[in-house]
Amino acid sequence: MSKTEVVVYENPDLLAAATAARLVTRLVDVQAAKGSASVVLTGGGTGIAILRELRDSSARDAIDWSRLDVYWGDERFVPADSDERNEKQAREALLDHVPLDPKRVHAMAPSDGEFGEDVDAAAAAYAKILTPEVPAFDIMLLGLGGEGHTASIFPESPAVFEKERSVVAVRDCPKPPPTRISLTLPAIRRAQDIWLVTGGEAKADAVSQALAGAGEVQIPVAGARGSRRTLWLLDRGSASKLTKVYQTPTA
Repeated sequence: MSKTEVVVYENPDLLAAATAARLVTRLVDVQAAKGSASVVLTGGGTGIAILRELRDSSARDAIDWSRLDVYWGDERFVPADSDERNEKQAREALLDHVPLDPKRVHAMAPSDGEFGEDVDAAAAAYAKILTPEVPAFDIMLLGLGGEGHTASIFPESPAVFEKERSVVAVRDCPKPPPTRISLTLPAIRRAQDIWLVTGGEAKADAVSQALAGAGEVQIPVAGARGSRRTLWLLDRGSASKLTKVYQTPTA
């Protein structure tokens, strides 16, 4: 059974910096153990702040970037040059600044890509990348919304009920843009380690409900569990409604 841990940091800046430092350490350890590593990225303010911190870290070159596979947990189905794309934000924050192997960067298709506006075909194509032969993700970074969504799996949406497919098209999202591609909960649970990273009091209810054992249909982030470890990395705001006292680093 996987282990769940919660760590609370003083503020959002410290949360992003500490998560970036943890990411360096964990990727280096995985690469030392098996030669290569894989990471699934998330978007959002905190997710991109982590990547900026990693870009600016003096320890970033400890990672062998040529032996790292990069995936995404979800993507906004918009044109490739849209500022809303998680991939574009990640490239500007980190990926274009490190020596990654382009063949190991697995982005989801944009709406002006090879599948045009056929979001179902784009989702199916990404699912083909995640074949049974692809090893379990080593680390998956996920954020969450104030209503409890994670990736682009929203409460009581068709995506939260998906049991077979690893990737689905998501339409009519309650927050813009309305059309997206997302990993499903079965695919998310293939990750060895899931890091749920979020900050701000607006996330406090969802965090407390998920950790209290809420159902994943109402609070999808409650269904995001790593096969080895589930790590919640929070700031004081997002942890403000937790009744249990968790580890709070001072630096």
